[in-house]
Order: sequence, then C-alpha cells, then structure tokens
Amino acid sequence: MAQSSPKSARVLAILNGKGGVGKTTTAINLAAIFAQRMSVLLVDADPQGSATWWFERGDNQLGFDCTQETNPALLSQLRGISNYELIVVDTPPALSSEALRAVIPTADYLLLPTPPAPIDLAALITTVKDTVMPTGIRHRVLLTKVDARSLGEAQEAQSTLTELKIPACQTVVRAYKAHERAALEGVAITQWRGRQAQAAQTDYRGVADEVQHDWREV
Repeated sequence: MAQSSPKSARVLAILNGKGGVGKTTTAINLAAIFAQRMSVLLVDADPQGSATWWFERGDNQLGFDCTQETNPALLSQLRGISNYELIVVDTPPALSSEALRAVIPTADYLLLPTPPAPIDLAALITTVKDTVMPTGIRHRVLLTKVDARSLGEAQEAQSTLTELKIPACQTVVRAYKAHERAALEGVAITQWRGRQAQAAQTDYRGVADEVQHDWREV
C-alpha cells in the first residue's frame, strides 16, 4: 500500500504594516496557547528579532519551537514544512518588506492586530483593502492594547469594521502590564502568574478559539 504524503502545516501569519501594535505579543501568546493543542513552530520573520529575544529569555520553555528566518526564498516554502501542525509567523512591520511579500501567499489565515485608536485603525483598514483582500486569504482584525476601563473605543472600532465588511475578532486584547512583564521574564501569558494574568490569558484564549473556529469552517 502506498504511504500517504505528510500533511503540510497550517500557516497563521500575524500582520500589520506598522510596529508597536502588539504583533509579537500576539504571535508568542497564540503560539503558546495553540501549542497546548498541537505541535507549533513560531517563525520570526522580523529582522528586529523581538519574538526570538522573547523566546530565548525563557530558555526555550514556551512549549513550541522558534526559528528566526528573514530570507524570502525560504519563507515562501513554509507550506512545505510537514513536521508541525501549525506555523505562526511574526512578520516584519513593513508592507514593502520582501519577507512579508513572501509570507502572505503561503498563509492559510492572516490575523491583523491593531489598537482601536482612529489613526491606527485607518492605517490598518487601508492595509486590509490594498494588501489582504486581493489575496482572498481568510483574515480577521484583532483589536489590541484596548483600555480595559473604557471599552467604548473598541466597540466603535468594531462597528466601523463591520460597516466596511472587514471581519474582526469579537474578543479584544486588553492592555495589561502583565503582557510586558511576561515578555521580560521570557514566558507566555499562559505561564505568567502575576496580577491580571488570568484576565490577560482569557483574552488570548478567546482569540485562539475564534481563529480555530474559522479553520473548522473551511
């Protein structure tokens, strides 16, 4: 009997054309949560290497594997990796990046984190319309760094996205110091035990559930 070929990994790319939006935080924490459900490789395609720095601070105890790769030729072959079930890619914050242009066509799903502030949201909407929608790849916007004391801005942002028929996660990621402290300790929010850890963890678990639900519908 002929052996079936190995199943290629699903590729989840975390994308935004600007920095400081919670992209690496999202990549690390989703990789850690999905690693509790499946085998995960995090690919750090950002030359700044923030995800790699975070991973190495934790002495490789995050529950997933991590590699830094910025070569567009190699990044374009992510689908060929068969020894992981999921590959999470932390992409560079530059839409003109060759690495980013190589990653997008290989992705099964694009997650676009952004703070809900109007200036951030406007830039992301342009990115979605010009860069993401033409690909036909399934995607969602994720509102990050949301003020937990005032959710009105996030609700307005979600309404704007709905009006524009841009899919967004119902879950928002609230701004907690827990995220920064987890990064400094080299752990995911699932491993951090300080103040507000549970609430911060709940947000990212909600995001993971939404993304996985979308996969099941494909």
